[in-house]
Amino acid sequence: MTHRTYLSLAIPLIISTITTPLLGAVDTAVVGQLPDPAYIGGVAVGTMIFNTMYWLFGFLRVSTSGFAAQAYGAQDAKQCFLYFVRPFLIALAVGILFILVQWPMKHIALTLIHPDEKVMTFTDEYFSIRIWGAPFTLANYVILGWLMGMSRVKISLFLQVFMNLLNVVLDLLFVNVFHQDVNGVAAATLISEVAAFLIGMYIVLKSSDLRLFSIPSSELWNAGEFKKMMAVNRDLLIRTICLLTVFNLFTARGASFGTEILAANAVLIQIHYIMAYFLDGFANASSILVGKAVGAKDEALYKRTLSLTGQWAIISPLFMMLIYILFQDSIIPVFSKNQNVIELASSYSIWVTIFPLAASFGLILYGVFTGATMTNPIRNSMLISLAVYIVCLFILIPMYYNHGLWLAFIVFSLGRSVFLAMYVPALNRTLFKK
Repeated sequence: MTHRTYLSLAIPLIISTITTPLLGAVDTAVVGQLPDPAYIGGVAVGTMIFNTMYWLFGFLRVSTSGFAAQAYGAQDAKQCFLYFVRPFLIALAVGILFILVQWPMKHIALTLIHPDEKVMTFTDEYFSIRIWGAPFTLANYVILGWLMGMSRVKISLFLQVFMNLLNVVLDLLFVNVFHQDVNGVAAATLISEVAAFLIGMYIVLKSSDLRLFSIPSSELWNAGEFKKMMAVNRDLLIRTICLLTVFNLFTARGASFGTEILAANAVLIQIHYIMAYFLDGFANASSILVGKAVGAKDEALYKRTLSLTGQWAIISPLFMMLIYILFQDSIIPVFSKNQNVIELASSYSIWVTIFPLAASFGLILYGVFTGATMTNPIRNSMLISLAVYIVCLFILIPMYYNHGLWLAFIVFSLGRSVFLAMYVPALNRTLFKK
């Protein structure tokens, strides 16, 4: 396998995954053009709440992709379909539960974050609309994960781009034409998520000759398969809880510095998300290839994928850093026209500049481990990195305030890379044992 072959898979996945943070980024950018920074603060806090809810179940996409890739590599059509149905049913159940418990969930979140009164009002409006998309959002995770695992990369790209283009159009329509501010932004995202779900389900059903009613219940609810799936999902859930703890602590501590710093951090975090999801495109490519290699018992494909993964974990962050250094003065104002917010974001911009270099190996190697469905190292490395992050918060914030907050985040990102890379030799010994 050549660099060209790897990139032919990675580039569509980069475009596909990088559209994910654009749902939040577009929302932030549109309300950032409104004069009051409380709008951007309200959407930032609302987005954080939904990230907390949805990221907890982000394993639905990741594990679905890994298991589907292995079944695809083994050329087992029935298992491919079952690896879609099982997490899909979980996604729908959890999404409906979120709707049922929306009021206490919102109250607890706002009590913990405790933004000022105006930001809280806008957050409440945003949340009350977007919550109705919960079942569709979680089901979309499964749909996209399955399509990626089945190497339907162009279709997954189409689905993601469609959802985000629709979101952009509706954002601009509802906010700039109908003057619906936060309500319009939330409604645009909700409609986009539902539309993507409907199209995605049509694609999945057209991609398989099997249907739910054609699968015996003993196979659908196979205890061994569920145990294997839940073991992987448990580790990925713990990983997600660690990430959410990091970002929630980051947002909460940033909010304690005032509304304008909260808004400035929100802008930079959106830029960081775009960088992280750019790297996630390489991780997805590696996950698909490693999953195929494991399913087909192709050791040569695994070793070549690992080699290319390492090389692009060095090349890609250098490319992103160069682009951001050259264009940061044009990028930041896209997210806000408030001059104080722009100036504050620029003053902390150095941390976003060095983020890709610190995080690249942790983010891209993640795909290798999920493709192999060996997730203990992911869990362990994240727990260690979180512990380091919390210690850094206590030490660095009193010394450097918001700069200290960002430095702690960079240390956490570097920790993810170092601690996960340490498990690669063990992974090599475990796979393809003679």
